[in-house]
Amino acid sequence: MGSHRDLPAGMVNHIFTDTGSSSFTEFVRSHSPDLLPGRNEALATPVGDQIPHATTIVAAMCAGGVVIAGDRRATSGNIISQRDMEKVFRTDDYSGMGIAGAASTGIEMARLYRVELEHYEKREGRTLSVVGKANRLATMIRGNLGMAMQGLVVVPLFAAYDPDVDGGRIFSYDVGGGPYEQSQYHSIGSGSIFARGALKKLYREGASPEDTVLTLIQALYDAADDDSATGGPDAIRKIWPVVAVITADGYRRLPDEEVGEIVRVVIESRADHPDGPTAPLR
Repeated sequence: MGSHRDLPAGMVNHIFTDTGSSSFTEFVRSHSPDLLPGRNEALATPVGDQIPHATTIVAAMCAGGVVIAGDRRATSGNIISQRDMEKVFRTDDYSGMGIAGAASTGIEMARLYRVELEHYEKREGRTLSVVGKANRLATMIRGNLGMAMQGLVVVPLFAAYDPDVDGGRIFSYDVGGGPYEQSQYHSIGSGSIFARGALKKLYREGASPEDTVLTLIQALYDAADDDSATGGPDAIRKIWPVVAVITADGYRRLPDEEVGEIVRVVIESRADHPDGPTAPLR
């Protein structure tokens, strides 16, 4: 089928009023596949480190929900390409995702995924379950597998409030899809090994959202301390991590002023203890 511009007006209206699927991605794939992430043939050559890459994302469950956070640095090889990149996105009223990997493709995927969830809700008159949302994201990742093999790898971390359990849920992915549900906490990106090590010592099950936010900021600080691709808090430029709390009250991104106050407490405490807080032995 050619472009919808070549079709009679009546047929164009029929196409857009009766999509035939509750999946917006499937609709676009049927009528304009070139608009999907990773479908630009001009990019179908290895790009290596030329594309800015995003790291690091952390998430942890808290009392009544889940917290997700990310640093702000994007790198192209050994060059810092952006200091204030957004890597954590609201996907609907009760979920969010963070991206690691090829930044441009990841941002495009996050935007399309948000439309995907909105399209389903409008067509079906209800929202997807949390597992359904996680599976839809997995399908989109599989659709990008060809470009991932060319170097445009995108690996998201999905976090949501689930009313069925009155708590948070976390799902991770690989380049082939997934999803893989994680318990308690998880991290992705080049600094994830260091962030996860910090979370293993500092995470407390059932902690308040406020304490969990502090835990994730400590983990991001440790990741930046050991991973050059992860950006630490920039007090001079006032660039702070992006932090969002997702509970029964919905998705709430913390204002920069609020995050900045927490970060300053962390920095001041590290003046005396550079390696951060220690976990009790017993």
